[in-house]
Amino acid sequence: MPDPYILALTGFGILVALVAWLPMVLTRLPLSLPIVCIALGAAVFSLPQVTISPLPLDHPEIAERFTEFVVIIALMGAGLKLDRIFDWRRWSVTWRLLGVTMPLGIAAITLLLGWAQGLPWAIALLLAASLAPTDPVLAADVQVGPPKTGEEDEVRFGLTSEAGLNDGLAFPFVHLAIALAAVTAAGESWLVDWFTYRVLWEVGAGIAAGWLIGRAFGWLTFHVPASTKLAKTGDGLIALSATLVSYGLTEIMHCYGFLAVFVTALTFRASHRDHDFHREMHEITEQIERIAMMLLLLLFGGALVRGLLAPVTWTDVGVAAAILLVIRPVTGLVGLLGFGASRSEKLTLAFFGIRGVGSFYYLAYGLNRMEVGASERLWGLVGLIVLMSVLLHGLTVTPIMRALDRQQGRDPDAEDGTPPPGLQGPGAR
Repeated sequence: MPDPYILALTGFGILVALVAWLPMVLTRLPLSLPIVCIALGAAVFSLPQVTISPLPLDHPEIAERFTEFVVIIALMGAGLKLDRIFDWRRWSVTWRLLGVTMPLGIAAITLLLGWAQGLPWAIALLLAASLAPTDPVLAADVQVGPPKTGEEDEVRFGLTSEAGLNDGLAFPFVHLAIALAAVTAAGESWLVDWFTYRVLWEVGAGIAAGWLIGRAFGWLTFHVPASTKLAKTGDGLIALSATLVSYGLTEIMHCYGFLAVFVTALTFRASHRDHDFHREMHEITEQIERIAMMLLLLLFGGALVRGLLAPVTWTDVGVAAAILLVIRPVTGLVGLLGFGASRSEKLTLAFFGIRGVGSFYYLAYGLNRMEVGASERLWGLVGLIVLMSVLLHGLTVTPIMRALDRQQGRDPDAEDGTPPPGLQGPGAR
């Protein structure tokens, strides 16, 4: 047998080649990169020579930290590529999805799992908080294009900005579930501490710290004397630095790092919105994100063939279908009531509530801090929902988005076409 190290190097080289090549191949096919990655992972871990266990229960700390890294990189990339200027009115679709759709989704999923599945309410809430946010990693196919491309119709902008902000705003509900579990176990007081610390402090401080760090990186990159500003390096790795510094400092302060990273990205972009250096930074974050995402999904595919879904029942399948096909679409449409968009745009926004890496992270985070007896079942249910979401949304994203583009006057087959002014979003006017 070849040296495992040499096999690993060869496999990583093939992975990097696929990262660069597959997105171009899949552009016009009703197939997504995550589906291919999961299938590859399932094939690799089905080989008898591969003995490593990729099950998250076997590596709880690694599962939490690796998914955490993938999400923060995706959040920086999402923030950098938003062309639309931050404004309460121009971002109205975002506030609707965050302020109405996500809380309704968390409540509905909690009730479904608590009553229909008979799960303890703290566990039901943890799962609901894990499954309600739209994922910033796997939702790339329905997000806006790179910086300065103008591809910001309401659907792409809404799903990108929602994915950027809801990961941080789901955290209070994860901590609420942990607090409820602690109350059940020890009867301790929790409400005041949860609201003042987990909601007011961690959300507020996360936003403020993200803004300050974004301003600092923006000044160092674009506004210091010309001979020393970071933009002169032409090195997009500055975006990775901003990501890690923002997340690290805010976590040291005990506030929400996910929220801070996205705010840092928005503030960094706003410091010199039209500078070409944003493209270099976005390209680096996108490449790192795709490599990490593909590696994670290879492991997910391996976990599937190694028994991740073994505890899943037919009732769980029905629950998963209800979350993806009923709860998200209905709560999405409720949140968009009265919003000035076409019916097809609203339906698309409501439908593409993609579940993915963020759900894995929140579940791992919660289970690593709670006493839960049936972790296998919870991982099986979340794994099933993510798998169904990857298949459902991955197979439909290309035809739906291409049809929406044609309906709105954009040629999806144009090589470098600029969308009509009406499709560039209110921020372009």
